[in-house]
Amino acid sequence: MSRQAESWHAALHRLQREGVPHALATQVTSAGSTPREPGARMVITADDVFDTLGGGTFEWQTIEAARSRLSAGEPGMSLEAFSLGGRSGQCCGGFVNVLLEVFPGSPVTLALFGAGHVGREIVRLAAPLGWRIVWHDSRDDAFPSWGEEIPRLECRRTTDPAAAVATLPPGSHALVMTHDHAEDRALVDALLRRDDTASLGLIGSRSKWASFRSRLIDAGHAEAALARVRCPIGDSGGDKRPYAIALATLAELLPLTADAERPDQRGLAPAVLRATFQRATPGT
Repeated sequence: MSRQAESWHAALHRLQREGVPHALATQVTSAGSTPREPGARMVITADDVFDTLGGGTFEWQTIEAARSRLSAGEPGMSLEAFSLGGRSGQCCGGFVNVLLEVFPGSPVTLALFGAGHVGREIVRLAAPLGWRIVWHDSRDDAFPSWGEEIPRLECRRTTDPAAAVATLPPGSHALVMTHDHAEDRALVDALLRRDDTASLGLIGSRSKWASFRSRLIDAGHAEAALARVRCPIGDSGGDKRPYAIALATLAELLPLTADAERPDQRGLAPAVLRATFQRATPGT
């Protein structure tokens, strides 16, 4: 475990901006002798810890609980109760409740293949949405310099479509729009073979898709798999400007990402909170 000097609030701001999975642990109640006071916080990632709740077994157990939920991809809130003399085996013997808020990182990963005019406009338009964008292109110097200023954007140069697709996390939304039809077809073939993308869109005309479809059937893909491919994408009503096509493409994609995160279900049930604060208040 690596403990970093960065404060919990600085780490929280940075990790949320970058879309990195992390957990915020907040001591919300205490009774008796405890290492820290209510309001103490720490931030936990898969590899690092920022700030402290006082150390000892109780803190280690908090870190383990956070990392267990991070590795399982379980977002939302939970309440961890620690009897320091019981569960944690610490001599101070107090009682602590820790609110654990798990942020799984960016709720959507957009895998964008192609850094041409439409691809660039898609990146600009998607930047405020909080998605992780993994941008691929096989050409040298294809990516614009302004890409370095966009949070959660990863630019990857790759000449091997299958290898590029293999690096994507499960549940990615893929858009294929490279400068080369053969590369597009190889990417669609590799994405269909993975069979775990959340959605798959291909730029181009209906005649392009008819040609691709025939070759993909010859490559062994079933009709059910081919039905998952959306082509053409970006129906802008005849407006062929890159911005218009990008805008239409994102409008088609947004409903497909709507269930990736449900912020309305993140809170703790009122009964859980009432029981917690009753236990922590002397004389109740």
